Amino acid sequence: MEATEILKEEHQAIKRVLAVLQQAARDIGNGKQHSPEVFEQAVDFIRNFADKCHHLKEEDILFKEMEKKGIPVQGGPIGVMLLEHEKGRVLVRAMAEAIPGYAQGVAQARKALADHLRGYASLLAQHIDKEDNILYPMANQRLNPQEQASLLARFEKVEKEKMGPVVHEHYHDLVAKLEILVLGHTQEETHRHHP
Repeated sequence: MEATEILKEEHQAIKRVLAVLQQAARDIGNGKQHSPEVFEQAVDFIRNFADKCHHLKEEDILFKEMEKKGIPVQGGPIGVMLLEHEKGRVLVRAMAEAIPGYAQGVAQARKALADHLRGYASLLAQHIDKEDNILYPMANQRLNPQEQASLLARFEKVEKEKMGPVVHEHYHDLVAKLEILVLGHTQEETHRHHP
């Protein structure tokens, strides 16, 4: 198994949350109110699953291996991905800062939250597409089976040390909960009913 398959699987969970954020932004624009906890939980997912776990595997492990294989960080695709990770973090901070005002019904905070939700969802959707279709295939071409196995082992170590054994399941459950709260169903249910 290629190590990038793990990252692609994680992308599937992240994309489900992006769909929730896009719908929540539309809802806010249409005057619909969601509980502030929805947004707090989305920020928690992004910070801990998408950033602390997923992006850590990319930044500290995969990208460094790719650099050893001659793929430049500066001026290359890795540099673009790192820059987009940082832009995402800025948007998530802004999202988190808008939640208290949103909770108090401040119109400016509602608009800011919707803008940041849209901005993050748009950035990450394009980012994931570039990683899945350009960067990961590039890595797979350059990494031999032993290096792939080493990456998988190091990804496992990150899971155990940074996340703990049940945290992954917690975040997958949280994705489904956010979908039900905002979309009214889970995307897994949708795929089952509309293959």
